[in-house]
Amino acid sequence: MTSTPVETTDRPPQAAGSRISDQGTSRVGDKVFLGLSRGSGIAVLVIMGAIAAFLTIRAVIALADNEGNFLTTFEWNANAIPPKFGIAVLAFGTVVSSVIAMLIAVPFAVAIALFVTHYAPRGLGGPLTYVIDLLAAVPSIVYGLWGALFLVPHLTDFYVWLDEYFGWTKILSYDGTAPRSLFTVGILLAIMILPIITNVSREVFAQTPQMHKEAALALGATRWEVIRTTVLPFGRSGVISASMLGLGRALGETMAVATVLSPSALIRPQLLEAGGGTFAQNIASAFKEAGQYGRDALIASGLVLFVITLIVNGAARLIIARRKEYSGADA
Repeated sequence: MTSTPVETTDRPPQAAGSRISDQGTSRVGDKVFLGLSRGSGIAVLVIMGAIAAFLTIRAVIALADNEGNFLTTFEWNANAIPPKFGIAVLAFGTVVSSVIAMLIAVPFAVAIALFVTHYAPRGLGGPLTYVIDLLAAVPSIVYGLWGALFLVPHLTDFYVWLDEYFGWTKILSYDGTAPRSLFTVGILLAIMILPIITNVSREVFAQTPQMHKEAALALGATRWEVIRTTVLPFGRSGVISASMLGLGRALGETMAVATVLSPSALIRPQLLEAGGGTFAQNIASAFKEAGQYGRDALIASGLVLFVITLIVNGAARLIIARRKEYSGADA
């Protein structure tokens, strides 16, 4: 007759109520975390609502006595009696300079992100990433000083070249004045938002599933075909989000634009000629001399910029939500 060996264990005996105690602790932790996360979300909504309410109240006060049409008037003279001001020039300048910045920055940022993640040797990719991170940390006023003292003087020859070959479009005609124009602002903003878009896009591209890339290579795809069929579809939503982050900074940039741009109360279709204005630049330039009513007028223009930013970000979220192929999970 054989005896069955008894399995022994070195674990100390567990108290009868220890499992119940652990479950209770876990539930308390879940409740605390749920409360903190929910409170944080509510706090964000409350802050956004408070900002919107403040801007709206002060804007209504300013618009009550405005002699001009707030949306179509070119002039900005909020300290006059009666005051007359409008955002036509500011809206045009803000949108045009931001669009120019995006057209320049997004292709370069995506190309740099792809190079760092899929083409660059490891010894080069690391230092290049570090330099890009440093560019993102440079203060706006430093970009503005660099733009005013270096970029503006060195753009004259480039503007002359554009006028020679593309002046017939009238949009890129140049009159020979100092290149403190919306196009210069767009170039400077593109340099400023390039690190933001590059860093986010790089992180997204690096998360592409390795099995997807190996499957494409196994089917005989070249490196570019792998990027086109697997990496770009997977990271498309991330690139859109990165672009919206960059656009948000371009729309609200203040000191760099104020340092480079020569403000005027005219809308010029010639983007290379000096003049124009943006919401943030006008607020920074006029706030110091503005009286109480003038400050309310500037706040009214800030409300418009606030609404534009909300619309842009909302549109980006709708694009991502409505297009399933933008989801990396489905790639």
